[in-house]
Amino acid sequence: MAPRTDSELSCRALALLRVVAAGRAEITCSSEPDMFVDGVPCCDQYTAHALARRGLVVQTGPAELGKRVRARLTPAGVAALGVVGEAA
Repeated sequence: MAPRTDSELSCRALALLRVVAAGRAEITCSSEPDMFVDGVPCCDQYTAHALARRGLVVQTGPAELGKRVRARLTPAGVAALGVVGEAA
């Protein structure tokens, strides 16, 4: 098996990107945003933080610090997922 590179995403990261693309995710407004799926805290906040740091997931608009808003894929997130037309 070949070693993983930094540019590759785990299956869990890809699953979170699919959740965001489906409109089922919210993130908190912060420098390390927490993710919520269907209103429930995501079980892997480390991966959620990594997706935000890599610029693959962002909030849909401004909000108060710590408040939840809908998450959306960036163009880079769409490309990472390999989906056309999902970024809003």
